[in-house]
Amino acid sequence: MRVKPTGVCLILAALAAIVAVPAFGQAADEHLNLTGHWAGILALVLFGVSYVLVILEETIHLRKSKPVMVAAGAIWMLVALTYGQAGHAEAVEELVRHGLLEFVELFLFLLAAMTYINTMDERGVFDSLRAWLLAQGYSLRKLFWVTGALAFVMSPIADNLTTALLMATVVMAVGGDNRRFVVVGCVNVVVAANAGGAFSPFGDITTLMVWQAGFVEFHQFFALFVPSLVNWVVTAGLLSFAVSTEQPNPLTEEAELREGAWIVVGLFLLTVSMAVSMHTVLHLPPVIGMMTGLGLLKLYGYYLQKTGVRFQVTEDIVLNEDALALEGTPHRTRSSGVVQYDIYRNLQRAEWDTLLFFYGIMLCVAGLGAFGYMAVGSDVLYGALGATTANILVGFASAIFDNIPVMFAVLEMNPAMDLDQWLLITLTAGVGGSMLAVGSAAGVAVMGQARGVYTFFSHLRWSWAIVIGYAASVATHLLVNGSSFQG
Repeated sequence: MRVKPTGVCLILAALAAIVAVPAFGQAADEHLNLTGHWAGILALVLFGVSYVLVILEETIHLRKSKPVMVAAGAIWMLVALTYGQAGHAEAVEELVRHGLLEFVELFLFLLAAMTYINTMDERGVFDSLRAWLLAQGYSLRKLFWVTGALAFVMSPIADNLTTALLMATVVMAVGGDNRRFVVVGCVNVVVAANAGGAFSPFGDITTLMVWQAGFVEFHQFFALFVPSLVNWVVTAGLLSFAVSTEQPNPLTEEAELREGAWIVVGLFLLTVSMAVSMHTVLHLPPVIGMMTGLGLLKLYGYYLQKTGVRFQVTEDIVLNEDALALEGTPHRTRSSGVVQYDIYRNLQRAEWDTLLFFYGIMLCVAGLGAFGYMAVGSDVLYGALGATTANILVGFASAIFDNIPVMFAVLEMNPAMDLDQWLLITLTAGVGGSMLAVGSAAGVAVMGQARGVYTFFSHLRWSWAIVIGYAASVATHLLVNGSSFQG
């Protein structure tokens, strides 16, 4: 999962604050205003340097979690130093614990979800779906719509990244040497996966963060279903004119469901239900339900171990952990063997670099918030431009820089907005990333999957259609959900 630099809004607001705000003023939210202090400026520079290294990840082969983790530690040391000099040393521990709590909740939630997805993959659920699609003998245009529709309905539960990768493999298998179809089909899959993920807390990291922050309740996300559907349908309708009705040769692919596959699917649905009900009925954090469900999966894994079921497995072995180890590079080798089911194999397959990246970025942004940058950013964006304009611009920032750090920065700003506006920013951050291939985790992952065919520039060729879909979805939300323009 590739994540890009934080939003233009945050950077511009922070840079403006360096010269515009005096040091050691008291912020309204118990943060000191240190944006003009040398430590505040140095913290911003450290953050910028770490993100430059993140941008260069594919060039220098340095995993993205490493620079931001170091920057987070350095920034908080600067916070402790300056707060201590100002006589507020006792506030630092409380501030950093708040940032850690937000990360731990997100970390454990995603760990449980990733383990379930990996287990369903290992049990053959996704392989069987792909094999079924390949055997249907659909025309290219029909497959275009089927893969898009499945991506839209699957991503709210399986997340947009997993869904986009699965549907992209189908598009590539059927498209073969037809590069035009593969490109358009992959663009369609990315747009559909991001649109489907926008109306569910389980569909994208940004919606999950908004849900866990308590700004939108679980059932209220479904108000975004129609705008999200419009986003995909309008874009797909425009793209479909480039897809022929050619009938490709039907393909066959062998796949089998391993023992307990559907039980794992059922346990995952039960886990999702527990996360929602514990939050809405018992007012517990959703992560409690997810971790309880993970415990149920581990118990079922114990049953599979005791039954002695063994199966053939082929896995990628990373030879150099500092390398990106993307599929198709020389940094991986394949290893096969017969093994017994082990839940910890699926835990190990979690995207640990991404999870640790979240630690770094969330602590970095929280540290910048302690220096007062988030308060200034909120004043510049939401005070001067108005909520509607600012939230629409967030969608374009997400396309350029990725929606995850942009959304977390907004949550740290904590602007005063009603439900319609929180839904609007959830929509724009979710679907805005589709405008560029690098704007979402789904797009970056599919670029790696279809390397050399689906590229940044091949996606850019169709960005005009995605922008039209983006505008249509925003207009639909403003119309259907009763929001009004502000500023």
